Amino acid sequence: MTDPQLWHDVDDYFTELLAPPDAALTEALRDSDAAGLPQINVAPNQGKLLHLLASVQGATRILEIGTLGGYSTIWLARALPEDGRLITLEYSEQHAEVARHNLARAGLDKITEVRVGPALLGLQTLADEHPAPFDVVFIDADKVNNPRYVEWALKLTRPGSLIILDNVVRGGAVTDATTDDPSVRGTREALALFAAHPKVAATAIQTVGVKGYDGFALARVLP
Repeated sequence: MTDPQLWHDVDDYFTELLAPPDAALTEALRDSDAAGLPQINVAPNQGKLLHLLASVQGATRILEIGTLGGYSTIWLARALPEDGRLITLEYSEQHAEVARHNLARAGLDKITEVRVGPALLGLQTLADEHPAPFDVVFIDADKVNNPRYVEWALKLTRPGSLIILDNVVRGGAVTDATTDDPSVRGTREALALFAAHPKVAATAIQTVGVKGYDGFALARVLP
């Protein structure tokens, strides 16, 4: 079936049944829209998937690359214990301010930190701090730099950590080896890094739903 309305209807059913929104999540989306942020946040059932992956992982430390308004950040941070830590990197100061407000309203400001600036610089700064390894890394930023984000994720994790790379299908263009699209090229290079790395086991899944036709890659760092 290729009917986008049917995709929406099924996603709405799954969300209502298995990932119903609460006030903090609803208001995070409302305030993001009011601030003019692009409507590119994960869908609610995808947010629940992130939450479940972090929970199953037993994560105590999470790194997110690409904050937007903090919607996915809320889902991820809710999987952390009281003494957990989530660091999220956001390019835009405006987006970061919206995210900080949304996280505070959700009661998560004590265990989350929103850092502003180009993510590659932020990752270098983070590495210079010699942090403990992250248990989960969620990459959902500019796609051109996906290969560099994956490289940093591998440096900042440990055996057993999970790396989630979002938006890998690119409307099906990910299969085009001759593309000049920088976002597609970046995504293909990141997937190739997963495939070639001897200490990574990975897969990728294509999805349909309220966010259209897309998908994600999931990688586990091996001993």
